[in-house]
Amino acid sequence: MSDTKPDLAGIVKMSREFANRHRVDKGAKFKLGKCDPADTGHLDDEDKRRAQEALAIGREALAQLQDKLYAQDRWSVLLVFQAMDAAGKDGVIKHVMSGVNPQGCEVHSFKAPTTEELDHDYLWRCAKRLPERGRIGIFNRSYYEEVLVVKVHQGILAAQKLPPSLVTKRVWDERYEDIRGFERYLSRNGTVVRKFFLHVSRAEQKERFLERIHEPEKNWKFSAADVRERAYWKDYMAAYETMIRETATPHSPWYVVPADNKWYTRLVVAAAVVDALASLDLHYPVIDAKQRVELAAARKSLLAEKK
Repeated sequence: MSDTKPDLAGIVKMSREFANRHRVDKGAKFKLGKCDPADTGHLDDEDKRRAQEALAIGREALAQLQDKLYAQDRWSVLLVFQAMDAAGKDGVIKHVMSGVNPQGCEVHSFKAPTTEELDHDYLWRCAKRLPERGRIGIFNRSYYEEVLVVKVHQGILAAQKLPPSLVTKRVWDERYEDIRGFERYLSRNGTVVRKFFLHVSRAEQKERFLERIHEPEKNWKFSAADVRERAYWKDYMAAYETMIRETATPHSPWYVVPADNKWYTRLVVAAAVVDALASLDLHYPVIDAKQRVELAAARKSLLAEKK
């Protein structure tokens, strides 16, 4: 990392190069086993100590780009976060998006479906939370739970009230197909989709669970159900790998982000979001001749006022 603070163009260039190490936009040959949860790229201990500075620079760039996104009012951005428990989704969202104007950003956390939600298709509850033009929407978990937890615990499928004739051996392939179609539809209508799988190791998850138990101020984060899910670790890893293979596309890529080192996780996510916004050629609206005349008249009127 250089000691010289780069301009926005420089930040965007570095962000793209940094984030692309973890980008998957053609999933056919993806292997999760080749991704190291403890990876920190070429960064060393010195860079770790300066990660906060780098993250602050990224947040500043993100704030500038988001302001243009909001003013231009043409594009919207959807950020989807998926991960095993204790991978750090909440912390990433908090630290990366802390400089963004709350008026132009909204976070939705999806828990177990409600009775009303189960009376609709599985995309419904997420579709109604999609970001408006000019805004950033963040999904903390999403419709991808339907090919993760529902796939691992297939008894959940029975509670979704689907006609039995529709629950065939192809149900998962059909869901991947529907999700690809949904995200393609969004991209064709001005919503940029970026998806993040925070890849934490089983050993690191154990340490974070123990930390939640041992530190009183973190007890509220602990859930015995999270520990029980560790018994299905291999099933979840297989589900994540297939999910990424089947739904990583150029218009809605996945970022498989190493999550054992929180400082590195946050840098990767910030870089990917900066890159996504910068790719839209955002700019402030240009006023026309009539508006310039109105501005001139307003200026003249204000200057003529008595103090």
